[in-house]
This record gives sequence, C-alpha cells and structure tokens, in this order.
Amino acid sequence: MSIIPGLAEYPMVNIPAGEIELRDDRIKQTWSVTVKSFLLAPVPVTSALYSSILQHTRDSYEKSKVPIVDVSWNDAILFCNLLSQHSGLEECYSVSNDGERVACNWEADGYRLPTEAEWQYACKAETTGYRYGDLDEVAWYQENSEGRVHEVGGKLPNVWGLYDMLGNVWEWCWDVYDVKVYDSYRIFRGGSWAEEARGCGSTCRRRSHPSFRIDDLGFRLARSLYPTPNKIG
Repeated sequence: MSIIPGLAEYPMVNIPAGEIELRDDRIKQTWSVTVKSFLLAPVPVTSALYSSILQHTRDSYEKSKVPIVDVSWNDAILFCNLLSQHSGLEECYSVSNDGERVACNWEADGYRLPTEAEWQYACKAETTGYRYGDLDEVAWYQENSEGRVHEVGGKLPNVWGLYDMLGNVWEWCWDVYDVKVYDSYRIFRGGSWAEEARGCGSTCRRRSHPSFRIDDLGFRLARSLYPTPNKIG
C-alpha cells in the first residue's frame, strides 16, 4: 500500500460518544441524537489528498493543502469508496446502477461522510454557544478571507483538535435534508470563505442536490468505530 498524501499528515481524531440536539428553524423542530464514538478527520479533504486518489491534476502544487471544492455529494461518496479501497478497508457505500440510490454499510471500517449529528456534535466539542470560539480566530469567512479559500489548519482548532469546522469551506454530510419537500437534497454544514458571519455557526444548515458542485463546498472524512449506526438513511 502506497503512502497517501494528507492521511499521515492529518491523523483522524477519536470523537467521544455523547448526545446532541439538532434543530430545523424552517419547520421549528428540535430533536436529540445519541452519537457513538467515531473517527473524524481534523481538516477537510485537501486538493493533494483528492488528487492523489483520483490522479487529478487541476490544482497546482502550491494549492495542494487547500480544501478540495467543486465536488458534488456523489463525488464525495465515490472518493470515500476509492480511498477505502486504496487503504485496504471495506467500502461503506453501495450505489445503484443508475446512480440514484446510495446505501451506507455502517459496519464497514472504510471512509465515509459524517452524519449531520456527528458533524454538529464534533463541531461544538461540548461547547454551548453558536461557535466554539471567536470567529476571526477560528474561521476564514467573508470579512477576513480576501475572497478566497485558504490552506487547511490556518485558524485555531476547537478543543478536540478539529480545524476549519467553521468557515473556509462548507462540508457535505450524509443526511437527506427533507425528502418530502426537497427529495434527494443533502445537507452541508459549517460556512465558508464566502459566507457572512451569521452563516458560520455550528447549527447552520444548508442543502443542495447531490449532483451539484459549488465553489466553496467540500467535505471531511469520518470512520465508524462501532457496528451500530448513529443514523440510518
């Protein structure tokens, strides 16, 4: 197995078990989710890591440590499976022949997207506010980003050692937003370099079609530690 750029440099963080309250301001509902211990990457997937697996060369070497963007949810799912194959791990995702249906094997030890509950729980890291620190200190956003994405890890992490959970790039999650209203649209979280301050918070929820690619939207890797899923979808 060859060395994969970015994996050794940014070892995954063991997130302890706990509980988180999610909310949907659109329909004014809240619900609690129990989160089992899992692994989460300390930074979003970088251009270097993405390119090393897909043999993709659109980014220059100087930009290799910036988060990969313009990736759809479907792209992220494919990447997780390819990285799992490359790492000798069991793939988490199975995709129907027409590409319309994706199932997750939560017992697999491979790479996957975090659930929405996992993402928010890890972002808050047992803090109680909208953010885990002063926004200028922890995030690249509209007022300090100079209109561009930045290398990962350039701002302060939360207390669990996770960088760029707020700002820099939005991050895809596993979950469907609201199948009755938005069909297959998936959730993304965290804010970005182009986002106003109010959009960079632990509970801010956005959505997009799984085939859409956006210039400030990337993703972060997770892995299961237990065979019981945090959320089935």
